[in-house]
Amino acid sequence: MRRCEEYICRPEKPQVTPMSVFEHSEFDRHEAIHFFDDPATGLRAIIAVHSTVLGPAAGGCRRWHYASGADALTDVLRLSRGMTYKNAVAGLPFGGGKSVILAADNAPAPAEQFREFGRRVQSLGGAYITAEDVGIAMDDMRIVREETEYVSGLPQEGKNAGGDPSPWTAYGVFLGMRAALRNVFGSESFAGKRIAVQGVGHVGHELCRLLAQAGAELYVADVNRGNLRRLAKIVPVTEVAPTDILFADVDVLAPCALGNVLNSETIPRIRARVIAGAANNQLAREIDGERLAAREILYAPDYVMNAGGVISVAREYLGESSEDEVRAEVGRIPGRLDEIFAEAAKTGRPTNVIADELARRIVEESVSDQRRIA
Repeated sequence: MRRCEEYICRPEKPQVTPMSVFEHSEFDRHEAIHFFDDPATGLRAIIAVHSTVLGPAAGGCRRWHYASGADALTDVLRLSRGMTYKNAVAGLPFGGGKSVILAADNAPAPAEQFREFGRRVQSLGGAYITAEDVGIAMDDMRIVREETEYVSGLPQEGKNAGGDPSPWTAYGVFLGMRAALRNVFGSESFAGKRIAVQGVGHVGHELCRLLAQAGAELYVADVNRGNLRRLAKIVPVTEVAPTDILFADVDVLAPCALGNVLNSETIPRIRARVIAGAANNQLAREIDGERLAAREILYAPDYVMNAGGVISVAREYLGESSEDEVRAEVGRIPGRLDEIFAEAAKTGRPTNVIADELARRIVEESVSDQRRIA
């Protein structure tokens, strides 16, 4: 399993005290944070419910070998808030939540651990809906499904939307990248464009396939050699060392691994004119959006770009959409980005700030509507 530091994604020191989670730097009026420790199965997990204003808190489960429990808490707090924003901007009837399972080592988790996780999700009574994320496979979610109804991202029959959300995430990023290219280069064509993809797991692999078909020149990095070998079998790529990929001489940088890669140390060395990838929480801090804007690097806000997967998961859970309908809904991602880019150009403010304001406004308007009805 990849270690975060190999991608230069060390987060800023979190402001955590042993007294209370409320003093944590990433605590953002979260509605609930649940800690689970089950010695019988070895399950140690955190489920963070950031907001249920728009609906049940939906967000995937990440299994990772964290350096500490504090790092796991930082991750789940940031990710759950990001899901609120992602679902809001995507127009989905869900709030934001996330879960992390703390892996003791790099070995696969036993099935009973996922069953126990499913029981813990079920105990929340539908306040949180889970799905697969980093370190979790669809087969793991099948096991979780044995214990809870509040799970999505599973294979469906017929033309119903659902299953592995990774291809939909990649498709949305591909479309969003077109919008970014059009904004910076005046054309959405990928022909001859040099694109660096950091991380070629499920999402990065599919994104590279789409980009290669569109004529892009690919530079890729992954600490997992197996991922690189699988990709090289289907598309031509140039391998770059994981420590160098962020600073490659390319037109577009696509972070598709873990977060916190854009920070005060890395941003001054980035050579790409566009950053548009699938990873969550790419910015280590909000001010890093200003740093990118100051260097005239266009940043496509991650939770707007990578919403394709959650759109698929949401429509599967609601049971109301076909694949064609999901494709059309994912196809709205470029339009949302165009609006954010236009507002940034007009006001001179960073794109991440504008996206956050949009998301918060959607949530606040929903609160106001509910109060009027009440």
